[in-house]
Amino acid sequence: MDYRALKELVRRGEGQQIEFKLKVNHPEKIIREVVAFANTDGGFLFIGVNDDLTIPGLKYADEDFYLLERAIQKFCFPAIPYTLERIPLYDEREVLAFRIQPSHNRPHYVVLDPEKPDEKKAYIRVADKSVQASKEVREILKGERADRSVRFTYGDKERVLMHHLNQHQTITVDLFASIANVPRKIASRTLVLLVLANILQIHPNEVMDRYTSRAGL
Repeated sequence: MDYRALKELVRRGEGQQIEFKLKVNHPEKIIREVVAFANTDGGFLFIGVNDDLTIPGLKYADEDFYLLERAIQKFCFPAIPYTLERIPLYDEREVLAFRIQPSHNRPHYVVLDPEKPDEKKAYIRVADKSVQASKEVREILKGERADRSVRFTYGDKERVLMHHLNQHQTITVDLFASIANVPRKIASRTLVLLVLANILQIHPNEVMDRYTSRAGL
């Protein structure tokens, strides 16, 4: 990638597959973006680009590269492959362009303390933000990785669900559990299975995921 191509991407602003960071001051936070890209559609993480779309670059790019590379290797599980391009600017300044492909080994997690694996967190990309993945999103990512055909029984709770969606278009796990009078665990598992069966579509959100019927169903 040359400077001209970089400017064109930066002009579009941050989005589903683009994130800007001025420097690697807090690598343990920046790796959320790496994990989110790997868990979603992939993307570019540019180091040396400001949120206001200016491109000051990095004077000592080696330092920032070392810090982020070390954080990716140390805190991201399973390991996330990436490619790096160093884009020269002026006065020996550079922009680091990390390219992360959508992973076939997701979900990936940030694990800041190896002695506390239960505190691991997965992230996904939603528009221009990297948000923590819910339990349901994580299960869907695992199910997509398994690539198996999904079977489910169409019973009373499924009829209640589809009737609600016909009337209101969207539903949440908690609302489904309430109107179907089933435990939240069962409501969660049912919605996950229907997403994996391509009956429903999930719309992740940093506050609460929502589910809708797939278009045309």
